[in-house]
Amino acid sequence: MTLSVNGAQHRVAVEPRVTLLDALRERLGLTGAKKGCDRGECGACTVLVDGERVKSCLTLAVMRQGAEITTVEGLARDDQLHPVQEAFIRHDAFQCGGCTPGQIMSAIACVHEGHAGSDDEIREWMSGNICRCAAYQNIVAAVRHSNQEMRP
Repeated sequence: MTLSVNGAQHRVAVEPRVTLLDALRERLGLTGAKKGCDRGECGACTVLVDGERVKSCLTLAVMRQGAEITTVEGLARDDQLHPVQEAFIRHDAFQCGGCTPGQIMSAIACVHEGHAGSDDEIREWMSGNICRCAAYQNIVAAVRHSNQEMRP
């Protein structure tokens, strides 16, 4: 099968039961999406599929043929970080880093979906991503900042 990941086409041989997360990590070597709970509860595996956030541990790779998949590795352009990545650094919105890729991908979707109008709204729409280090205040600040930076 062929997966379109970060703007490139990748031929991969996978069994029908292989999750998108496992295909990305084990077949393509893209280890940014993390295997946290493997049950869709933590959000560490969040990627964008056709611009929408998806927990990649809950979807089969074969179901995503023809879709454009974006992982955290595909965000930066040349030496320029994505505005959300820059905001996470600026606001110290990570500690151990285990949840950071999923948080960043979810934050991008949150802003694009128009759900970053207030801190309460950000908390609600980011609630599918767990941070074991409890950096939530900083994550909310980073999303709020990203929303201001990414507005046209």
